[in-house]
Amino acid sequence: MKKLIFTTVFSIFSILNISAQKSDTSISRLYQNYLNIKTALASDNSDEASKAASNFAKSASMVDYKVLSEGNLDILRKDASQIAENRSIDKQREFFNTLSLNMISLGQKFKLADDSVFVQYCPMADASWLSAEKEIRNPYYGSSMLKCGSVKNVLK
Repeated sequence: MKKLIFTTVFSIFSILNISAQKSDTSISRLYQNYLNIKTALASDNSDEASKAASNFAKSASMVDYKVLSEGNLDILRKDASQIAENRSIDKQREFFNTLSLNMISLGQKFKLADDSVFVQYCPMADASWLSAEKEIRNPYYGSSMLKCGSVKNVLK
């Protein structure tokens, strides 16, 4: 099932408007807001995750359609809105998985940051996420398994 979701997600983002610059400040802001969601989930803080997801959705609204298509932005906003609207950290983590898959696809097409971006993976959750640092801070299990996972890829 998760492989089917990833295939669907990847195919959606493979139709990005590639005529845009590979680096865009609005895309970098999306990534920074994504990291705030990840940090809140790794800290077991559902309120902060909700706030960060709201900020992510707002920053997605600031991305020019010439950079990223309206359909792809709608997908990202929907992912973030589901995190923002849920108070259950378990549900937020579920929705974060979809957001992460979409952000990983985005990171393969656009430069998210000046520094390396690490694609990390938790085998217990069978889920990946992006990180600005190599050190594992697992957003899917938080304090109960904070260091569970490994770096699977580096986006430069």
